[in-house]
Amino acid sequence: MSKKSIAFVILGIAALFIVMRMVAPTLTAIVGPLTAPAPIDTAAPTPAAAAGPVTPEAGQAIAALEQITIALPDQTPYDRRQFGQAWADVDRNGCDTRNDVLRRDLVDTTLKPGTRDCVVLTGVLHDPYTGQTINFTRGQGTSELVQIDHIVPLAWAWRQGAADWTEEKRQQLANDPLNLLAVDGPTNTSKSDQGPALWMPPSEGYRCSYVERFVQVLDAYDLTVTTEDHAALQSELSSCTGGE
Repeated sequence: MSKKSIAFVILGIAALFIVMRMVAPTLTAIVGPLTAPAPIDTAAPTPAAAAGPVTPEAGQAIAALEQITIALPDQTPYDRRQFGQAWADVDRNGCDTRNDVLRRDLVDTTLKPGTRDCVVLTGVLHDPYTGQTINFTRGQGTSELVQIDHIVPLAWAWRQGAADWTEEKRQQLANDPLNLLAVDGPTNTSKSDQGPALWMPPSEGYRCSYVERFVQVLDAYDLTVTTEDHAALQSELSSCTGGE
């Protein structure tokens, strides 16, 4: 290579160096400084803490709940008389349903003579809804301190399928021991016809038993359930791990 060619090469390299010095700040402003790519984290994600398994009773209720139809409530007007006579003797044992449930759920009961051991005069209720102990005495102003709750309220059932039933089937639900529970009167009044999305027993220790029986009644009578009540039942049942 001639001296002239070598000179041209040197001049070209110098010119290129000068151009790069001029362009580099502009490229940095546009695309940012060139850095090595961040290393990829190949570690496995930490799994969330798993809840303990639910109790067998809750598991059965969850499985049954999955088969229950979700539906909007029927807006047909409800009337208690559509479920037949209140506290009828549907099992023909000679005692009305209210006294049957009082005898079942109260302890230390005394019975009225001459009623074939039907009418409960006094007793003690260990209320599942509040955890309180209530002394029951039959009479004006005292009987209502202990009431018989429909776990699935009749008006709620009416909106979720019972409006299309026969009166005989509605009366059966109204007097079914599965759907009945002796409880604190004021607490039962506060529940009214609300479903699980709006009302749960104040005693958290009884809530699993409550929602399990609620689902049992829905399943036994092929009732539907609203989206909100379905979510409330599912959430409560999922917490029934037996570790309380």
